[in-house]
Amino acid sequence: MLIPIRCFTCGNLIGDKYEEFVRRIKNGEEAKKVLDDMKIERYCCRRMLLTHIEVIDQILPYYEAIARREKTHSNV
Repeated sequence: MLIPIRCFTCGNLIGDKYEEFVRRIKNGEEAKKVLDDMKIERYCCRRMLLTHIEVIDQILPYYEAIARREKTHSNV
């Protein structure tokens, strides 16, 4: 799933900040410093970025397994 465009609690835009946040975290920066540098001060907005999970990464292996199984059964 994509990150929501707006914070659920306050309505501030957060969707445009997610890619930079993830990139900087992957480069080894501390989450608190990244959020402070990006001027994301509200707890609700910080929560949205810190707790977002890319569900597609968890679902994709199951989809691929189903596709392989269907391909195998269609060849039989």
